[in-house]
Amino acid sequence: MKTIWHIFKEALINILNNFGRAWWVEILTQNPRCTYYFGPFLSSFDAKWASIGYVEDLEIEGAQGIIVNVKQCKPTALTIAEDLGERIDRKVKPAFSGQI
Repeated sequence: MKTIWHIFKEALINILNNFGRAWWVEILTQNPRCTYYFGPFLSSFDAKWASIGYVEDLEIEGAQGIIVNVKQCKPTALTIAEDLGERIDRKVKPAFSGQI
């Protein structure tokens, strides 16, 4: 069951994201050459904290040359596979149970 705080937080994240002011984790990998976006988040702290798990997952999958950026943006695609020259749209998945 969602609390009033979770409902408010989701609404605020949606508003910020619509204006490109929500926080996102951008992860670039050299091998494979991909750019991944994870989010949106309410704060840079939340995004940085979540990025730890994303990096661990990519390392387990064998990704190399991982660079992490946390920034306010509004990505048009959540995965860009540069080696294949394609943009892959995937649904935003919550990093935490309270995340949208």
